[in-house]
Amino acid sequence: MGISLSKIIGVARHRLSTDGDGVTTLVAFHGCPLRCRYCLNPQSLGDGSRLREYSPQSLYDEVRIDELYFLATNGGITFGGGEPCLRPDFISEFRGLCGPAWQVNLETSLNVPSANIEALLPVVNTLIIDIKDMNPDIYRNYTGQSNDLVLDNLRLIAESGRQSDCIIRIPLIPNYNTDTDREASRKALEALGFNRFDLFTYQILSLIHI
Repeated sequence: MGISLSKIIGVARHRLSTDGDGVTTLVAFHGCPLRCRYCLNPQSLGDGSRLREYSPQSLYDEVRIDELYFLATNGGITFGGGEPCLRPDFISEFRGLCGPAWQVNLETSLNVPSANIEALLPVVNTLIIDIKDMNPDIYRNYTGQSNDLVLDNLRLIAESGRQSDCIIRIPLIPNYNTDTDREASRKALEALGFNRFDLFTYQILSLIHI
């Protein structure tokens, strides 16, 4: 198919029930549309000139060593980053290589064009969505971006009936939102039919301030 190469920050094997069910391998793409004030993966930003580039085939050749673990535990690959939904063609081709038996999950902000999500929904099992906050002012203050695309994509997922395949992360972000804000986000998401939530607090001492 000739998908262009993608820069990948790293490939982390043998993660158990961390990024989806079973044993998973986390594949982190370079590139992110957000500029969060506290960034978990600052290496996803910048030019990435020293990062290794992969094709879907070369990535599959590297990670297939753990196929027995994936099949035995209902595990597979979790694409994160950075923002994996910037690479729908890469992920779609990878799914064609690994077949339907592996779980393919995404860790995403959903801040990408809706066409990307439309392309990815047929080929992924679970979306782990870091929503930041549903309030547009809080979101922009923290990420530097609008959450219009996020809201559009949440509605797209809901209209596709895929809410149960989503885990929504709603963080408490020190100095940016409150428990009241987080509860308002949860209620707004429940109104769209989402019901799987991961509520936690950012530990800002371990994060990089941008």
